[in-house]
Amino acid sequence: QVQLVESGGGLVQAGGSLRLSCTASGSIFSTNAMAWYRQAPGKQRELVAIITRGGSTNYADAVKGRFTISRDNARNTIYLQMNSLKAEDTAVYYCNADYITLAFWGQGTQVTVSS
Repeated sequence: QVQLVESGGGLVQAGGSLRLSCTASGSIFSTNAMAWYRQAPGKQRELVAIITRGGSTNYADAVKGRFTISRDNARNTIYLQMNSLKAEDTAVYYCNADYITLAFWGQGTQVTVSS
């Protein structure tokens, strides 16, 4: 079992920035990919950003140009830098680790953007 712990969420005004972190209890080097998802009240969980083992990234259209995902294998940590935040970015953000045959989720961190 791998435990994922997210941090960095909070309350921010529209236009502001936050950086989320997700630290794994085990090595993330062997993951196929790591990702951030979010779930707003009354909505389905959606993919926000993903980074592969090789470092390739992909983003949801809604966050392209504003969010940046990165990984530090030495620290078993991924990050999500969120800039120019909007009210519609308000959600619980979850970290996901894909080990191909197994996947793990963090407990989530709340991000609230006030307009």
